Amino acid sequence: MGHTQHDTMRRVLRREVAGTIGLLADAEDFAAMRRYRTFTFDDHVTYLQQVEALLRSFAAQGRLTCVALFDPEEYAEFCTEHDLDPDASASRTRFTAELATTGPTMPYDGQTLAEMVPELVDETVRQSTWEYATMLLARIGACADCGVDIGRAAFARASDLLMRAIGTGGPVARHLVCSVPCDGQTLLAALHVTCADDGSPQLDETEALEFTTVLAVGIAIQSSGGLVMRTSDGTRDRVHGWRLEGERLHPLTAAEVFDAYCTGPPAPRPPHPRGRGATHRAPPPGRGGVAPATRRHT
Repeated sequence: MGHTQHDTMRRVLRREVAGTIGLLADAEDFAAMRRYRTFTFDDHVTYLQQVEALLRSFAAQGRLTCVALFDPEEYAEFCTEHDLDPDASASRTRFTAELATTGPTMPYDGQTLAEMVPELVDETVRQSTWEYATMLLARIGACADCGVDIGRAAFARASDLLMRAIGTGGPVARHLVCSVPCDGQTLLAALHVTCADDGSPQLDETEALEFTTVLAVGIAIQSSGGLVMRTSDGTRDRVHGWRLEGERLHPLTAAEVFDAYCTGPPAPRPPHPRGRGATHRAPPPGRGGVAPATRRHT
């Protein structure tokens, strides 16, 4: 009887434990993991089917499970840093536990992996871009001539430019995209702005922080980035575009706006926060004729 009670209690407790699955969503990442003897899957489609079946079984038991993207390169680095054998399931489990605390995760609530993965990829790219941009700003340091912290000055200037750009659209919804070429890759950030009843703009603070950080990188490194803003009043859309030059945003022509907004590279892997590069999806945006608020630093 006591045995049965203990088993029942353990089953109840098991439902209280949240878990995380590290998902190899990309076929290339899956292929990279096959070099490990203890990774027994040999077909990516079958692997995805088994993961989805496992998620469904956990959900049926009332267990909360989150999904994170498993990056083989980051995993190899993690094993090296922590002196772990990468060809061991325990090492993969430990890395996945790390992802649960440091990386983007998404709770499984019955959706298919086909529905979940694009959102998870987008969130991972977004967070990695912000971390990478923040690291770049912190590393730039102070101006050799005046001692001003270049990253901080660039962020302040970017905040001002963003507010000025938003102010050009009037009391309508706006969607902004900022792209900044940097060290062989393109950093991208997006921001959606709605309107309050009084016409004042409303935006998500986290999105605004990430957007401003990416724009600040462009200012700090004197990149030829850009900004595109699409406005909508419910009946028609208008697109405004600007090119970043130094600390200014210069208006784009209609043809330049079309090229910036309607063409761009596909979405790829996120940049590594520690500096390992990758490309992003990107078009450009901005507001022209804005006088500089801070000194240009090189």
